[in-house]
Amino acid sequence: MSPLAQGGFIIAIALVLFATGMPIAFGLAITALTAILIFLGPEHSDLFGKMVFDSLNDFGLLAIPLFVLMGNMFGGSKASQQLFIAGEAWLSRIRGGLAMSSVAASTVFAAMTGSSPATAAAIGRVAVPEMEKRGYSSRIATGAVAAGGTLGILIPPSVTLILYGIAAEQSIGQLFAGGIIPGLVIMVMFCIWIYIAVSREQRRLDSDAEPGEASHTIGTVGAEGRVWTWGERFSTLVRILPFIALIAAVLTVLYRGIATPSEAAAIGVLLVAVLVIVFYREHDVTALLGVLRSSVSQSSMILMITAFSAVIATVLSYLEVPQELAGTITDLEVNRWIVLILINVVLLVMGLFLPPVSIIVMVTPILLPLILELGFDPIWFGIIMTINMEMGLITPPVGLNLFVLKGIAPHVRLTEILRGSLPYIVVLGLAIALFSVFPQIIMWLPDALYNG
Repeated sequence: MSPLAQGGFIIAIALVLFATGMPIAFGLAITALTAILIFLGPEHSDLFGKMVFDSLNDFGLLAIPLFVLMGNMFGGSKASQQLFIAGEAWLSRIRGGLAMSSVAASTVFAAMTGSSPATAAAIGRVAVPEMEKRGYSSRIATGAVAAGGTLGILIPPSVTLILYGIAAEQSIGQLFAGGIIPGLVIMVMFCIWIYIAVSREQRRLDSDAEPGEASHTIGTVGAEGRVWTWGERFSTLVRILPFIALIAAVLTVLYRGIATPSEAAAIGVLLVAVLVIVFYREHDVTALLGVLRSSVSQSSMILMITAFSAVIATVLSYLEVPQELAGTITDLEVNRWIVLILINVVLLVMGLFLPPVSIIVMVTPILLPLILELGFDPIWFGIIMTINMEMGLITPPVGLNLFVLKGIAPHVRLTEILRGSLPYIVVLGLAIALFSVFPQIIMWLPDALYNG
């Protein structure tokens, strides 16, 4: 059996197990063990334990539970409410400003948590009811929050980028730097779409109004919306300054080489704890225990998926599947951009069924030789791949952010949440095209910080 056929067989085993509804981590574990028994032989079954240990015996992985804990501590505080209020104060006079403020708040919150579902949950609890009260349709309200939450895996600190950096043996600091400008650009693109969507909704309301009857203006309560004074606007900025300072502190110690990602994460946990206790005066021990339990559960899930995906990747590498794939495609002499499009399509399809963590760890070792052979920068590709993973977070059947929003707004049908989120998939696709045509949008900051 050829290496490509062996690789296809292993992937088929995984897909069959996932189709049964088995937890992702366990499905990956069975797939890995089966691959070892079939292709390496029963006498090598002891390699499974060794590979699992080796895959987790990496100091860089320590950053994951620390960033998860930092995000959960931050998410359990009043931070999301303050961020949303600040966004509303500055953007409420713009058409669709309240929805834009939820995206802006998600952007800042994502920079603290590194988790898309956590971002969607925290901002959504505040933003969705407020938007519905102001006349936004459920579709626009939930779609904006679901899409804004996807920025959690792109804007640093990002668990996805940490895993890609480890799997691809690339600088996590450069990956973090590479995610900042694209994350801000995508935020602006989301806001542009919100303006278009709200304008269309407002025209529909105006056309449906009876002659002589004034239609409701989206974004207002009753006849008028709240008018924020300049003093109130600046006071909201003062309340979110600790968040900005915290982000700046964590990223500064990382980018200046003062600390490793794991050490920067530890600093972040300490600063968040001080901020929550001193600034917000939150001392609830029960809530803290809940945050710790949630962090242990999430970290264990991520690390289990990481370990078993890494075993599969190791077996595939041993069978020379990545090398065979790279050689086959190179021999076809296909334009490298066509290959990149096909890779993105495959990743998008995988994102319909698998979480970003498992895709990154399992696929990166396979694709990296091909990416290098085609002449693409691995840092640039890591950001492109992560943006692709963002699409999977708002596409069924696994789209985590869709189900998070359904839990927050149970009165909204899942189909409405999906219809509100679908346009943002197109926006993310346009972002990938933009960053492919102008790769320096991604690479300028990493080059300036590390190669300048």
